[in-house]
Amino acid sequence: MFRSVLAVLIVVFFIACEKESAGPQYNFEVPAYFPVKYYNAPFNAKQFELGRKLFYDPILSENNTISCGSCHQQSGAFAHIDHRVSHGINGLVGTRNAPPMFNLAWMPAFMWDGGINHIETMPLAPITNPVEMDLPMATAIARLNASAEYKALVKDAFGANTITDYHLFKAFAMFMANIVSGNSRYDQYMQGKTTALTPDEIAGKNLFMDKCATCHRPPLFTDFSYRNNGLDSIFTDDTGRNHITQLQEDMGKFKVPTLRNVALSYPYMHNGRTETLEDVLDHYSNGIKQSPTLDPALQNGIALSPIEKANILAFLNALTDDDFVNNPAYAEP
Repeated sequence: MFRSVLAVLIVVFFIACEKESAGPQYNFEVPAYFPVKYYNAPFNAKQFELGRKLFYDPILSENNTISCGSCHQQSGAFAHIDHRVSHGINGLVGTRNAPPMFNLAWMPAFMWDGGINHIETMPLAPITNPVEMDLPMATAIARLNASAEYKALVKDAFGANTITDYHLFKAFAMFMANIVSGNSRYDQYMQGKTTALTPDEIAGKNLFMDKCATCHRPPLFTDFSYRNNGLDSIFTDDTGRNHITQLQEDMGKFKVPTLRNVALSYPYMHNGRTETLEDVLDHYSNGIKQSPTLDPALQNGIALSPIEKANILAFLNALTDDDFVNNPAYAEP
């Protein structure tokens, strides 16, 4: 009897040691109905962990006070919750709301105006922006090369003795591309768990598909287009997509954001002017402002009764992915 118990304990011990030595366990699975990725680099755990460390390290800001994680908080689906616009170094503020950051591997372009078209170059903008992190890239690379810790990490992840911007961008991309959200109650329902949604949420889902899915197309809940959604009649403060294309027909158009985890990523719209989801629905039902580039689907607003609004709100809350916002693989190391 004693020998049997001892044998079991020895097996359990070695299994536990194997799990511990295997390092972090990553689970970035997505439903089969997700579309093909735009960015599909093979997963590399060492590059991922380097990217995660860089994401949360203020070393990449001019005064060592701001990191990417300062404005992209995991608890808010990697948005800057409760802040209308981004807050950078020395208390400076930008002009746009920090959008949620996940499922980026499926995105063809980034930022509210689509001004960045590749995930590997996306970090360049916030790092060098004078009201965000305000650090020249040459200085960033010099700082990393002066760090024995980072030199060892880059050696381990890339086999390189000297850190370059290539290593910085590739590591960031490996981390950001694998920040994945695909296990909300909506996803569970779509995969056959019929009890995952309540009757009100199912009613909201049906209404959403009829009234909202033209722009917020499942399963990613965006069509990645740029649209004028009737927030303003004139666009003196921010011309949106026009800032990039210089085309008059793009005046006041902004990227259609994903609605996954939308209950967590308040406030809303490109400039954070809308505090609650109730306010968002009120805007679409009776707050649309006319302008030459207003999206045709919104010319007459979206008619919504009080009960329809309540059901759509219930459905939007069912898009929250609790596993994603609590995944330790995404947390500050």
